[in-house]
Amino acid sequence: MNPEKRYQILSRLREENPNPTTELNYDSNFELLIAVILSAQATDVSVNKATEKLYPIANTPEAIFSLGQQKLKRHIKTIGLFNSKAENIIKTCRLLIDQHRSTVPRTREELEALPGVGRKTANVVLNTAFGEPTMAVDTHIFRFSNRTKFAPGKNVPQVEKKLLKVIPDEFIRDAHHWLILHGRYICTARKPRCSACVIYDLCEFKDKTDDID
Repeated sequence: MNPEKRYQILSRLREENPNPTTELNYDSNFELLIAVILSAQATDVSVNKATEKLYPIANTPEAIFSLGQQKLKRHIKTIGLFNSKAENIIKTCRLLIDQHRSTVPRTREELEALPGVGRKTANVVLNTAFGEPTMAVDTHIFRFSNRTKFAPGKNVPQVEKKLLKVIPDEFIRDAHHWLILHGRYICTARKPRCSACVIYDLCEFKDKTDDID
């Protein structure tokens, strides 16, 4: 895909959604961090259902740590991998208290040192909480990048690297949200909603369809 076409795609996505953000519900950087940890292999909807009950009770490192692993599990048991996630969250809260004055660190190295925080989670926090030009490649962005030929790659690191290379600076801060939302609701896995797509004429997907789910 040539640079002009990529620019048009991003321009249309920006026009459609000028102020994109995550669909995870949060009121602080810490709440965002916990929600993103919980969202691994889970839907934002399921995470929001759990945190809407958890956060009124415990929404600081101290409060969740005091809650303890077993009680935390009760609040997140509807989310996949809740056992390991509860363990990691308790450990993360301990580190935040001991090493970061109960605040969420804003460097990749410090974030990835927290239990349960990998590169994708760190990218989400850096971008959403701190406005850093990062690209958290999930299944939706990976599919979009390859299907449309926007930034094809054989694996997540390749796609992330290429996206960061080809997306102009004016778009990079919001691109993660545009691409994930487009992949989640329009460029879906089994039956892409091509006739509802604002970039239909720019897409290089060979099997485009006019059907809508």
